[in-house]
Amino acid sequence: MRIAEVKAKERKKALEEILYALVVQKFMDADISLIPSLTPNQSGRVDSWPSEDGKLEELHSPEAYEMIQNHLALILGNRLGDSTSVAQISKIRVGQVYAASIMYGYFLKRVVQRFQLEKTMKILPNMAEENSIQQTVIDDSRISGGKGPSHVMSHPEISARPGGGISSGGFGNGSKVSRLRTYVMSFDSETLQRYATLRSKESLSIIEKHTEALFGRPEIVVTPEGVIDSSKDENIKISFGSLKRLVLEAVTFGSFLWDVESYVDARYHFVLN
Repeated sequence: MRIAEVKAKERKKALEEILYALVVQKFMDADISLIPSLTPNQSGRVDSWPSEDGKLEELHSPEAYEMIQNHLALILGNRLGDSTSVAQISKIRVGQVYAASIMYGYFLKRVVQRFQLEKTMKILPNMAEENSIQQTVIDDSRISGGKGPSHVMSHPEISARPGGGISSGGFGNGSKVSRLRTYVMSFDSETLQRYATLRSKESLSIIEKHTEALFGRPEIVVTPEGVIDSSKDENIKISFGSLKRLVLEAVTFGSFLWDVESYVDARYHFVLN
């Protein structure tokens, strides 16, 4: 391996360590403990951590948290208010939801930053009356999966299906729609995809490694017939309240990742334009 390649690899590793340390520091500053690796206890439960939902909610603006609530509703459905019932769920699927929620938090913080800037500059686009917005669905084709630094967010729906796109099905539910959500729904396909794209290989690597540390490396086998063999997938017992805690942590992790990525890039200039 050439010297230049070695230096590039070392630089990438150093940047990842800096970014991850800063994300963890932000959780420490907020007095929130990150959820440890999911290990079943004697009863088979994996959720022995405190909820800390209130602390996590306070880290987001009211409008941003409203969108996070819709994200939670898409995942948990009518179980959103049920904190005690225990479910037996695929560990791989929960890991997919966690990783996708990190990317949703990254996307949301990026959008909020642009929204606040345009509001301050008084250049927000004209929008319809907030309470007259009808339900709008953004097709999966508008955001497709990607690789490397151009990896695009997959927004988990209730089934937590891998590769799903962003759906605003939770946006127009008959209630008054906030201006931030109206703003997001006004994006064209190109803008939506750009804001749902990770800007650096380092951030993608952090999401992959952090999720793997929490859930383990998934053993996914494809049969000769092209069918995914899920026989090695482990089912875990977890309460719906703990699932909510997982998602809130993941969204906050993504929000912090956007913040520290922007901070570090100001000095090292490593993100994509």
